[in-house]
Amino acid sequence: MSVAMSGAELAEAIREIDSDAVTDHSDDAVWVTPSSWPDVAEKLRDLEALRFEMLTLLTTVDYVDHFEVVYHLVSLSRNRTGVVKIRCGEGRVSPSVPTAINVWRGADLQEREAYDLMGVNFDGHPNMKRLMLWEGFEGHPLRKDYLR
Repeated sequence: MSVAMSGAELAEAIREIDSDAVTDHSDDAVWVTPSSWPDVAEKLRDLEALRFEMLTLLTTVDYVDHFEVVYHLVSLSRNRTGVVKIRCGEGRVSPSVPTAINVWRGADLQEREAYDLMGVNFDGHPNMKRLMLWEGFEGHPLRKDYLR
């Protein structure tokens, strides 16, 4: 069974990558700034001490005043897991974070699903279009403020 890195452990590892990247951490997760995400993600995958080779789950959380993207990472070679969260700016208009597709190819469909159903845009994604709903569908049906 894999061992989950604590939020404090993961925060410390990320601070060594970029001292300004971490905004907060909890017992089981760490929050990073959107602007630092591309470099942090690449280092989480490539640094020998971390080696998070897989993105197993990407999801989006709809809070009253903002959105958050949650990444569940796995290191097969180190037998550990980690959770990284990114707050999508302030407010609910045009939430976005940089894409992780250049680091983990498995982010492709997961980012498209988050865009399609929640309206979170992943900047730099090469094929950011709807995945489940048809082009021209108005709105994003998993948002709390979605009106039918």
